[in-house]
Amino acid sequence: MDWNEATHGLLTALGIGLLIGAVRERQHGGSKSLQAGVRTHALSALLGAAALMLGQAVFVVALLAVAALAWTSYRVTSREDPGLTGEIALLITVLLGGLGMQQQALAAALGVVVAILLWAKAPLARLSREVISDQEVLDALLLAACALVVLPMLPDSAVDPWGVLVPSKLWQIVVLVMGVGMLGHIALRAVGARWGLPVAGFFSGFASSTAAVAGFGRSSRAAPALVMPSVAAALLANLASLLLFAAVIGTSSATLLKAMAWPLAAACLVLLLCSVLGLRHVANEAVPQGPASKAFQLKHALLIALVIALVLLLSEGLRQLFGQAGALAGATIAALGELHAAAASIAGLTASGGLELAQARWGVVALLASASLAKSVLAFASGGGRYGAGVAIGLGAMVATAVVVTWVVPG
Repeated sequence: MDWNEATHGLLTALGIGLLIGAVRERQHGGSKSLQAGVRTHALSALLGAAALMLGQAVFVVALLAVAALAWTSYRVTSREDPGLTGEIALLITVLLGGLGMQQQALAAALGVVVAILLWAKAPLARLSREVISDQEVLDALLLAACALVVLPMLPDSAVDPWGVLVPSKLWQIVVLVMGVGMLGHIALRAVGARWGLPVAGFFSGFASSTAAVAGFGRSSRAAPALVMPSVAAALLANLASLLLFAAVIGTSSATLLKAMAWPLAAACLVLLLCSVLGLRHVANEAVPQGPASKAFQLKHALLIALVIALVLLLSEGLRQLFGQAGALAGATIAALGELHAAAASIAGLTASGGLELAQARWGVVALLASASLAKSVLAFASGGGRYGAGVAIGLGAMVATAVVVTWVVPG
């Protein structure tokens, strides 16, 4: 190791130690229970760096010595401060000091992460104890099991004779629906009631924009003063649904998503602008008091995957009988009831070569038009003329924008 490299490594170690030590010092505010502050952490980081320069055996001895000192310190202060954060932070400082001699960028990045975790003690405690409920913890464990246990076990190749049903792709969509539902649920709890209506409108769209349109329609019919805020919330729900729509397409066919990037982005922008017009009328008494008890419904995510599988088979069957026009017709009809399932079928057929990219682009636009028509009818039925007209105008503007941009911008 040359002099310049050693100097940079030692300076990195010193910076890491000073940063972590400063955070520990500020958090304790001069408390006598603090056994390791700025100087101790800075020296520990330099110890790790210097020890590694002398060899791995010396580094192990130095780490064990610091661990022994940390254990002795814990035995002295355990009655006043039973936590192990300070002792663990001291050991990490030594390790990062040694890492700084080999991979400076990684060590510096990890040092910043450690400092952030130490500094965010109160927000993280509030998040785990107050914001996240027991049910949400169970939902998070279920989501983690689906993503980290079930997904790796599923095959990546098609299991049907036509090559359209790939279990891992279908399960990725299940995980995607569950994940966005979880994020939306926690965000709604964290934001509070003041912005509950627009936040609830946006995040409910990840679960079911159709249900959101119907729900906000019923609330606007019960309270006419809430018609415009309800329209805005319904359009925000469709904005979220459109983002999930794009994610589903990208999961099955990155090529189709890239070809539809500008039309989908323009459609999202139009929906957002239309929503802003109604958000000006949101009153504090209009917002909901809180989210539902569960972050997501596993049955809903599984049902979407089942519908996607059926639509894929239906579209492939129609393609076999009537060619690409049959596949597009089948997906468009399916979009009247389930937009994301139809999107997965179009993207899946594009990825497998069953649909040409140019036809698939117009197929995506047809799906948006079909779903918008169904939701507009539902809006009139659930919320009356004024609410239905607002939702229909917003969705119509979205579809018209997608048509124009798809026509003008080549894929």
